[in-house]
Amino acid sequence: MSSDGGKLPEGAPRATDQAAAEAVGARRPIDIGQGGPIAASAAVATVGLGLPASGPPPGSVFDEHHPPDPALLSDCVHCGFCLPTCPTYVLWGEEMDSPRGRIDIMKGAVSGDAFDAFDASSVRHLDQCLGCMACVTACPSGVQYDKLIEATRAQLDRRVERPRRERLLRKVIYGLFPYPRRLKVLRGPLRAYQASGLGRLLARSGLLSRLPEPLQAMESLAPKLGHVDKLPERTPALGTKRRTVGLLTGCVQGTFFPDVNAATVRVLAAEGCEVIVPRRQSCCGALSAHAGREPEALAFAKRVIATFEAAGVDNVVVNAAGCGSNLKDFAHQLRDEPEWAALAKALSAKARDVSELLDELGPVASRNPLPMTVAYQDACHLGHAQGVRIQPRRLLRGIPGVVVRELREAEICCGSAGTYNLLHPEPARELGERKASAVLATGAQVMVTANPGCWMQVATTLARMGKRMPVAHTVQVLDASIRGVPVEQLLAQALDGPGTVVMSPATSTT
Repeated sequence: MSSDGGKLPEGAPRATDQAAAEAVGARRPIDIGQGGPIAASAAVATVGLGLPASGPPPGSVFDEHHPPDPALLSDCVHCGFCLPTCPTYVLWGEEMDSPRGRIDIMKGAVSGDAFDAFDASSVRHLDQCLGCMACVTACPSGVQYDKLIEATRAQLDRRVERPRRERLLRKVIYGLFPYPRRLKVLRGPLRAYQASGLGRLLARSGLLSRLPEPLQAMESLAPKLGHVDKLPERTPALGTKRRTVGLLTGCVQGTFFPDVNAATVRVLAAEGCEVIVPRRQSCCGALSAHAGREPEALAFAKRVIATFEAAGVDNVVVNAAGCGSNLKDFAHQLRDEPEWAALAKALSAKARDVSELLDELGPVASRNPLPMTVAYQDACHLGHAQGVRIQPRRLLRGIPGVVVRELREAEICCGSAGTYNLLHPEPARELGERKASAVLATGAQVMVTANPGCWMQVATTLARMGKRMPVAHTVQVLDASIRGVPVEQLLAQALDGPGTVVMSPATSTT
């Protein structure tokens, strides 16, 4: 049914949807293989109060463990403000691949009279959401889509039997990336593979292009690995101590981008922070939580809470946007466990992105000039999920000589989205090209971002387009300014140092 009570043909877009799609340059889903009849919405949303629900009503296809809250679902009024900011809607112009379309799937599944959230079509639409939360930023009604998609994905993880090939891929991804020690074991063979030139040989032979797309994506996204210096467990503040902070080293960040962690420690110390780096840190659970793997995510969260509770720090500092967003959500995740709820709330209150904390403290260390133009790329889980947008820009503009350029379509995800570019490589590739083109259009000398996934995604895409470009983390630019590193050296390190994407001939246009 349409919102005015009239019936729409099955799969037909609403006129307002088509207009919105045309406004953002979206293509029809059939143009890229996303077609097929999809039922129009059978429910008309009304504004809800967002009060906690007691559970699914009779007839719901969801189980009783934290189903999507009907009160939160009713907050969506189908206004369409989310459409131009939703990456999959921008790509395909398909209603059910928009936030409000996915909410319709959830709503129908809760009521049990319109949709089955576990049929193949509905699962596909829900899986294709990147979880970027751009819709949360855009929504004038305050719809908590983040809570709704998280609850729904946990239901899918428990209830859906996926194809064998997909189960195997997910087992590999979630059995590897959330485990720093396993990733460190992988470093040796990966470094040897990169040094041997085997990738180029496989590409020339055509074997690389015959691999499944997810494996091709893993190979192309792997950054250049260099030497890893072990971070001291305690680094004293330079000058007057202003704060004692703990650093979450991260799984991918700590393994593939150790220079970012080292720069983070130096900058924090220079700004008057004693930095504690607890040993044997676990994953924070971000990848698991965003994928609906709830028991796994909760176990990781408890380990992180216990680790930093024992460290006795004032703040827990994070330099990876997805991890920071997850830490700030611990209180919600552990709301059912009284023995952990208070500790989770305290940890969430202490969590800060590094740019957020540095902006809060204000600078004490002198900044040396860095005459260069910077294209700042908002990581979705920093800008949309945490609302941290002004702080990194203010820090960069506080460096003499730095000019910050803004990207067009800054609200649109680059396609990394945690593990999205491995599970859905085709739309991720298209979103990466869209973001890389926006970066190049700024004419900047270097792209700066705040998340390892964004770094790998955009750098890989730029290299594939034959447009290699230096990429750096916000804190690396600050570190270079504080230490007086010449801009030429900074740009050279950002182009060729650890974290550089190594492209094989099969994936490069050059």
